[in-house]
Amino acid sequence: MKMDNSKIDKDGKLKQGVYQEHFKNGSLSCEGSFKDGERTGEWKYYLANGQLKAIGDYINGKMTGEWKWYRENGKLMQTGSLDNDTKTEFGQDTERTGN
Repeated sequence: MKMDNSKIDKDGKLKQGVYQEHFKNGSLSCEGSFKDGERTGEWKYYLANGQLKAIGDYINGKMTGEWKWYRENGKLMQTGSLDNDTKTEFGQDTERTGN
């Protein structure tokens, strides 16, 4: 699925407020909020099967703070910290470590 990275809504205005995208089958692919065209606050991304894929925060459109990524079976795959879209600390991939 291609994500909509545009800051502008269909009316030509900066995106504001609660936002959702859906897969072609209608299931939710992501949800979060925009402020002045930038992602802000907590965002959740989903797999086509409806399971949570990733969750984390944005500040001024940049991934910031702790993020978590999940497998299709719902188990935690990896955690990481980001600052302004830059990786600052990442845990081990649980598949690679056998956990």
